[in-house]
Amino acid sequence: MLQRLPVGIQTFEKLRQDNYLYVDKTEAIHKLLCSNAGYFFLSRPRRFGKSLLLSTIKAIYQGNRALFDGLWIADQWDWNKVHPVIHLSINKLDYQGSGLDVALQQALHASATQYQIELHSLTLKTLFSELLEKLAKQHGKVVLLIDEYDKPLIDYLDDIPLAKANQQVMKTFYSVLKDSDPYLEFLLITGVSKFSRVSIFSDLNNLADLTLHRRFATLTGYTQQELEHYFAPYMPELEQYCQLSRAELLEKIRYWYNGYTWDLQTSLYNPFSVLNLFANGDFRNFWFESGTPTFLPKLMHRDKVYRLDKFKVDELTLGNYDLETLQLIPVMFQTGYLTLQSKDKRGMYWLDYPNREVRNAMLIFLMAEWAHVEPAYTTPMVVQLSDAFDDNDMPALIEVIKTMFKKIPYQIFIKDREAYYHSLIYLTFFYLGQYAEAEVNENNGRVDCVVKTATHIYILEFKLDKTAQVAMEQIKSRDYAGAFRDDPRPKVLVGINFSSKLKSVDDWVMEAG
Repeated sequence: MLQRLPVGIQTFEKLRQDNYLYVDKTEAIHKLLCSNAGYFFLSRPRRFGKSLLLSTIKAIYQGNRALFDGLWIADQWDWNKVHPVIHLSINKLDYQGSGLDVALQQALHASATQYQIELHSLTLKTLFSELLEKLAKQHGKVVLLIDEYDKPLIDYLDDIPLAKANQQVMKTFYSVLKDSDPYLEFLLITGVSKFSRVSIFSDLNNLADLTLHRRFATLTGYTQQELEHYFAPYMPELEQYCQLSRAELLEKIRYWYNGYTWDLQTSLYNPFSVLNLFANGDFRNFWFESGTPTFLPKLMHRDKVYRLDKFKVDELTLGNYDLETLQLIPVMFQTGYLTLQSKDKRGMYWLDYPNREVRNAMLIFLMAEWAHVEPAYTTPMVVQLSDAFDDNDMPALIEVIKTMFKKIPYQIFIKDREAYYHSLIYLTFFYLGQYAEAEVNENNGRVDCVVKTATHIYILEFKLDKTAQVAMEQIKSRDYAGAFRDDPRPKVLVGINFSSKLKSVDDWVMEAG
C-alpha cells in the first residue's frame, strides 16, 4: 500500500508516526548540525519545507530515535545528546489580536511551562533572557528554532507604521541573543524574506546566512533524484491518466514545477506543488493558488514592470529588503517568484521565472492588475484569442483585444496610457504562448508579435495613436515575413492601431504576406 502524501503536514512526528511519505533530508541536516557555526538564518519561499525542517531538527535534539528508523541519520547521530528545545512558530502567535510583544511573551511562558520553569520578568527582553538562562542551567544548552520570523512584517506591508512597530519589537527580542552564547547550543531562524540585517539582527554578528550557501542548497525542496526515487510508486497512475511515458511525465513535471536554485548547480522542485500533483492527479498552479501576496502585482504596477524574465542584479540587491524602500526584485526573488538562472564573471546574477506554474500564474495576476479585472477573467480571454487565431477570425481577435482594455477607468488609463498599452499587449501575447506558438517583442516603443497556428503564420504590428497602415508599412519595409519564407504556411500580415482617446482599437488592416 502506498504511503499517504503529507500535503500540508509540517510536523515531523506526525508524519512519521502516521506513515506519511518522508523525503529523507537527514543527511543534509546532519551536515548542518555538525558544522562549526551554530547560529543560522535560512530564507526560502513559502511552502518550501522550512517548517518541516525545523520540526525534524527539534525531534533530533529531543533524542527521539524511534522516529528516525530507516533514515540516514539513524546510526550517524549520538542520541544521548539531548537538549531542551524552544520552537517558536511566529505564524501561530496571536500577534494580530494581542500585539507582537504580548504574543511573544505568551509564547515564552508556554515554553517555560513545558519545562516546569517559573518566569518572573515583566518585559519581553528580560523574560527571554531569564528563560534561556534558567532553561540552560536546569536542562542543558538550549536549541532555539524560530519559524516564519518575518510574518509580523510581511502581513503589514500595506501598513508600514505598524510593520515598523513590529520591527522594533523584533529587534529588541533578538538583541537578547547577543549575550546568550553560554546558553545556546544551536539557533536556526527561517523566513520567506531577508530583511535588512541592520533593521532586526544588528546585534547578531555571528548569524550565518544559509540562503545562497552551496553546501546547504538542498535542505528544503526536492532534487530530481529525490523526485524519481520517492515518488516512483505514485507515477504509474499519473502516467495512465495523462497518457504519457515515464520519461514524458518526468519532463512535464520538470517543466511545471522544477527550476528553483540557490547554488546554480542543483535545480529543485517545490514540495507543495509536487505533493499536490500526485495527491490530485492533475497539473495545476497549486503553489500560486495557495496564497499569492496581493501586494506583488500592485508593486509591479507601481514600478511599471510587466516583464520579469531576464533580470540582472548583484548579490547585495538580492538581500536588499527594506520596509521603507521596498524594492521589487529582491521581494520577487525572496518570495520565490524569481530564481537564479546564471552568474557572470563579474558576480552579477541573472534572474528568471523558475517554471511554468509561477510564470503563468504571475501573468494571470499581472494581466488582471493592469486590466482592472478579476484574475479568473484573464485565462478565458487569452483562450478566446487563441481560438480566433485558430479559426483565422480577425474580427473576433480584434474584439478580444478591445475587451482587454474595457474595464480600465478612463481617467486612470489616460494618465498612463503608454504603460497600459505596452503592458497589456505584451502580457496577453506572452501568455498566449502557452496555448499557441507565439513570440512577442517590445522594443523602442513598438510591439510586434508572431503567432503560428497549424494553418497560418500571423505577423502583427501594434501602434499607439498612429494608423494601422503605418503598422502595415513597417511590417513590409522591415520584411518581417522574410524570416518565415521557407515555411509553406500562408503568411498573414496584420497592422493594428490603438487609440488612447477611445481606449480601444480604432483601426486595423490585414493582408496576405
